[in-house]
Amino acid sequence: MRWFGLGKKRVEHDPDRQQALRQEVRQRFGRHVPARFPEQAGAVGGLLTGDDGLAVAAGILREFTDASCTELLVQAEELHRRTGHGLVVDRRNYRPLWQEAGPYLRWSLFELPGGLHPYVQVAAAVTVVGGQAGRAVQVTDPDRLLADVFEVLDLILVGWEYGRVQVDVDAVALAQGLIAAGQQLRGAMGEPPPLPPPVRELMRRNNTIDVSDPSGSRIVGGFNPGKTMRESLLV
Repeated sequence: MRWFGLGKKRVEHDPDRQQALRQEVRQRFGRHVPARFPEQAGAVGGLLTGDDGLAVAAGILREFTDASCTELLVQAEELHRRTGHGLVVDRRNYRPLWQEAGPYLRWSLFELPGGLHPYVQVAAAVTVVGGQAGRAVQVTDPDRLLADVFEVLDLILVGWEYGRVQVDVDAVALAQGLIAAGQQLRGAMGEPPPLPPPVRELMRRNNTIDVSDPSGSRIVGGFNPGKTMRESLLV
C-alpha cells in the first residue's frame, strides 16, 4: 500500500490492485461486440470501484489520449515526408489539424494499441470519473483529468465532422458522457481552468446531427453538441 498526503486527507493507493484492474479491463473485455457496448461498458465500470478504481479510470483516459496524439503525430510525419507539408498537432485543439488535412488523416480511435475501445473501456472510465467527480479531483491530478476528458471529446467530434465516422447511438452516448463528466469535474474543482478552444468554438454552433442505430441502417434521433455543451458547461 502507498499513502499520499492530500491536504487534511490521506489517499490510499494499492499498485498491485490497480495493475490487476488494468489487466482485467483489457483481457476480460478485449472482444468488443457492438450489440453489447453498453453492457460491456457497464461491467467495466462496475470493476472500477474505490480510489484505485478512480485512479485506473483516470489512467485509461490518459493512455487513450496519449495514444491518440501519438497516432496523429505519426500520421503528420508521414504526410510531411510524402508531401513536404508540415502539420501542427496540438492536443489542446485538434480541429485546425483536421480542417487542414482531414482527407489525408485516418481516424484511428478504434484501432489504437493497448486494447482500449472508445465505447467500452473509455466510456466506462468517463462514467466512473464523472459519477465520483468530488473524489476524483482529490485522488488524481484534476487539471490533467479534465484535460483528458475534453481531449477525448474533441477527438470524437472531429471524427464526426472530418473523419467520416458514423454518428450512432454509442458515439452520442460517449459524447454526452464526456460533456457530463466535464461539467461534474469542473463543478468539483471550485476554480476550474477556462474551457478549451474546441469546446468554445462548438458552443457557438446550433447544428443538430442525425444519429443512427448501431448498424447505421436507420436514423433514430438527433444530437446538438453545441446546445448540450452550452446547457451543461455554462451553468
